[in-house]
Amino acid sequence: MEHTVKSYEAELAQLDNKLSHMGGLVEQLLGNAFAALERRDPRLASEAIASDRAIDLMQREIEELAISMIARRQPMAQDLRTIVSTLKVAGDLERIGDLAKNVAKRALAIAPETRPQSLILGLRHMTELATASLKNVLDAYMTRDDEKALKVWRSDTDLDALYNSVFRELLTYMMEDPRNIGLCTHLLFGAKNIERIGDHGKPLEDDRPKGDKTSVTLIENN
Repeated sequence: MEHTVKSYEAELAQLDNKLSHMGGLVEQLLGNAFAALERRDPRLASEAIASDRAIDLMQREIEELAISMIARRQPMAQDLRTIVSTLKVAGDLERIGDLAKNVAKRALAIAPETRPQSLILGLRHMTELATASLKNVLDAYMTRDDEKALKVWRSDTDLDALYNSVFRELLTYMMEDPRNIGLCTHLLFGAKNIERIGDHGKPLEDDRPKGDKTSVTLIENN
């Protein structure tokens, strides 16, 4: 019986380790995607896009292990909730990876542009906030820290507010100089993808007020 318990605990730890590794891959993808956007570096953008495959593979490994554990161990109560929560977090991380990949695709689109780098400053601040939130929420999950998770969840309004500011700024650039329209449109899509990263997390019973008030929310980001 002791061997069985230790084996089960090892599998639970393995599940956490895989999720932690997946989170690290997502953080790296987001960082590289923005760096490619900021530098207008098509090589780095292509590498970032390709790296999303490793995230998808890690999600499948987590799903396979979790389903196997449920089938073999038939966990009860808290253990079952932990395994199911891990599946949900892995799903969120996979979607965040897709959003970061979309940012990298925008980097490919604007690579030939020569407009001022100041246009991208707001997106840098958004990326810093989104990356910090991702790190904090993963840490909160791994340490089972409810208070820290709640703090991250509520802090998404800061990212929403910054997105609204970036939206208005880029709209102003487009109105002032029509030559900025193409570049700013791609940056708006990039900003929206970063803002959506902040929306992923554990749903709570009360609705957090949404700070995004822009019309670009209606636009597809494919």
